[in-house]
Amino acid sequence: MESVQSIKQRFELIGNDVKLNRALEKAIQVAPTDISVLVTGESGVGKEAIPKIIHSLSHRKHAKYIAVNCGAIPEGTIDSELFGHEKGAFTGATQTRSGYFEVADGGTIFLDEVGELPLTTQVRLLRVLENGEFLKVGSSQVQKTDVRIVAATNINMFEAIKKEKFREDLYYRLSTVEIGIPPLRERKEDIHLLFRKFASDFGQKYKMPTIRLEEDAVQLLLKYRWPGNIRQLRNIAEQISVLEENRNISAITLNGYLPHANDSNLPAVINQSKKESDFSNEREILYKVLFDMKSDLNDLKKLTLELLKHDDSEKVQEENETLIRKIYGNGNDITAADDEAEVLHLPQPVVDAAEAVPSMQTQEDRYHFAEEIEEEETLSLQEKEIELIKKALDRNRGKRKAAATELGISERTLYRKIKQYDL
Repeated sequence: MESVQSIKQRFELIGNDVKLNRALEKAIQVAPTDISVLVTGESGVGKEAIPKIIHSLSHRKHAKYIAVNCGAIPEGTIDSELFGHEKGAFTGATQTRSGYFEVADGGTIFLDEVGELPLTTQVRLLRVLENGEFLKVGSSQVQKTDVRIVAATNINMFEAIKKEKFREDLYYRLSTVEIGIPPLRERKEDIHLLFRKFASDFGQKYKMPTIRLEEDAVQLLLKYRWPGNIRQLRNIAEQISVLEENRNISAITLNGYLPHANDSNLPAVINQSKKESDFSNEREILYKVLFDMKSDLNDLKKLTLELLKHDDSEKVQEENETLIRKIYGNGNDITAADDEAEVLHLPQPVVDAAEAVPSMQTQEDRYHFAEEIEEEETLSLQEKEIELIKKALDRNRGKRKAAATELGISERTLYRKIKQYDL
């Protein structure tokens, strides 16, 4: 069995990080077997090196090794690419074609970005993993294949399973052994080593002196979070090697090549879902308060209507004792209701004779007056709603989706309101 150090030299892997060494050890140990392997890690960490190591150390090393980027193949053609198709299976299928699983029989297939596979293709892949069988597109004849599958993904598979974008049974079939590659920001000691290697390679490639980092630039290099990982580090080393005339690179110069370098000490990922959740909770509380206020207003309107329809306010007070207690409180608060008795008895204000309400006013007139109160209340709420919608649309420059999000309603509801109020 080869050592980790010899594997690093053979595949030109640089770094002494403990997690990286552990990943290489697992790859060496699992290589002689035929079990499937899932390589996980962020984009740009170098996951593609693991399946090459596994294939080269396995008994399949003399057979084909095929790497397939599942995210780069259109959904409509991926089944044909992987499993092949028969002549006439679909428009443009002018001849029978062998898929990767047929071509790689006896060898290894590396499925990069396996989390991007469509669900229908996942079913076909599961069948290959379970019994080595597959069907060409447009064929009913079962074919057998003997391939070793190594997959890789940069997404959270459990989140994808939860959202029903990836089959749980397929995940457990693929991840018999899971090998995780650490992100570059967790390999602090390896960052400068990698940069020097890339700088040396590009100096030779472009026949230019190798760039060197000053001490302050080295410190900046180590503090940066490297969201693009090794791929981003290599890209920046190449840019500086080509563009900078001064081959001694200071922190100021390096800072110009680092996107958002000033934000490097912040967390890499903002939990947007948490912020949305907090806003949703606040909105629900606000809705509850508004509904409670609306209920109280309805109770008050009902009580006022009863007082206006009857001359005997004391009788109304007795019949609506439960409602009055709800509004003014119970127990110790009952005195508050007594203090408000004047409101319930509706004393007439002192007015000039010319402004006085006619003494012969009928109950029907009072009832009509109560209806006007309710109508004015409804109109007021409608005006407030129109005002809020107008303000939200103005703030979002007429963008309905953004305005609907601010108002806490669906875009469809907002569109209906705009038509209703002719805004």
